[in-house]
Amino acid sequence: MSGRVTSSLASSATTTSDADLDARFAPVFARIAEGALEREVDRRLAFDEAGWLKEAGFGALRVPVEFGGSGATVRQLFRLLIDLAAAESNLPQALRVHWSFVEDQRLSTDTEARERWLRAVADGRLVGNAITEPGVGAVDRYRTTVRRDGDGLVVNGTKYYSTGSLYADHILVAADLDGERVSVLVDGDADGVSQHDDWDGFGQRLTASGTTEFTDVRVGEDRLLGAGYGQAGRTYGTSYLQLVQLAVLAGIARRATDDAIDWVRSRTRSYTHAAADLPREDPLVQQVVGRLSSAAFAARATVLAVADTLDAALDDAQTRGQFDDALLDAAELASSQAQATVIPQVLEATTQLFEVGGASIVSERLRLDRHWRNARTIATHNPLIYKLQAVGAFELNGDDLPYAWSAGKRPTS
Repeated sequence: MSGRVTSSLASSATTTSDADLDARFAPVFARIAEGALEREVDRRLAFDEAGWLKEAGFGALRVPVEFGGSGATVRQLFRLLIDLAAAESNLPQALRVHWSFVEDQRLSTDTEARERWLRAVADGRLVGNAITEPGVGAVDRYRTTVRRDGDGLVVNGTKYYSTGSLYADHILVAADLDGERVSVLVDGDADGVSQHDDWDGFGQRLTASGTTEFTDVRVGEDRLLGAGYGQAGRTYGTSYLQLVQLAVLAGIARRATDDAIDWVRSRTRSYTHAAADLPREDPLVQQVVGRLSSAAFAARATVLAVADTLDAALDDAQTRGQFDDALLDAAELASSQAQATVIPQVLEATTQLFEVGGASIVSERLRLDRHWRNARTIATHNPLIYKLQAVGAFELNGDDLPYAWSAGKRPTS
């Protein structure tokens, strides 16, 4: 995800239209949405649903047409991620690092490896991640290590929050190689890989964000993909990964609105002091639904506006062979500012939806609380208080924006 070196691969002039993408994926999303409530109740990981997305070519949206993908723009990708999040908010988050992996391959200067991996993605391969570590984490050095052994590499370590890896064919591992941050691509079913669905958060329970252990996992030298997450300097990757989270929030807002509308339309019970006999005709209830709908619209529009800044930065980089610092700053600033609007809008909307009904709306059978729980969980992944400070320091003093930051316990020495 470096902002320093890119390929000379021209942005494909052949893309797929919005209408064609909608025609292909809308039925898949609808099928996924049908089982969302049952999966939440049973805590059933969405293996089948991830398979449907693979079969439809969803993971290859950004793969250029010449390599077997759809050649979608960043805006088209995020528009569809919002729609998928409305159907099942866990899946876009589970695929978050997959998208940045694809972008890295699009930008790679290694033409042979680039074509190899882009064609693999076009064939249906998905990539999960193993980046975050317990304790010190990556604040100092990754405790997960890669060492050379003979003609290959050996990976050892433990990762937390390995989002999406249980759904994936490959796991992108951030590790330490003699003091250097590197990325290594490990097969999910390789000997020595042990994955656990032990994520205990109260939301986004089906993202497969559990612990992954690597014990003497052997991989080929060709699986060393370059600099690992957290490398100093500007990168498109920070804003890109943040925007996936915001797309999830926008989708949650849409689904919460739709669920509230369905509830009100079918409801006949009201109150003796209500303004109308039926809730759907009550101006106060209508006002609540209007607020929910507006929040969903605003969140979607904001995400797509940031996607346009990323499109500009990535297209410019592929045309010129390097990133423009000003365009990267624009994308990073936009994604940070977007958090300050999208997060509170969606959290409020997922709370306000309960105002449209009486006590029966909190039934466990409905699980409407999952929208707030999922939104609250997503919002904690990139604490808003730090983003607001970073934006303020940038605007007031021109301070550098925090790229590729890491979470962990700071060393005391």
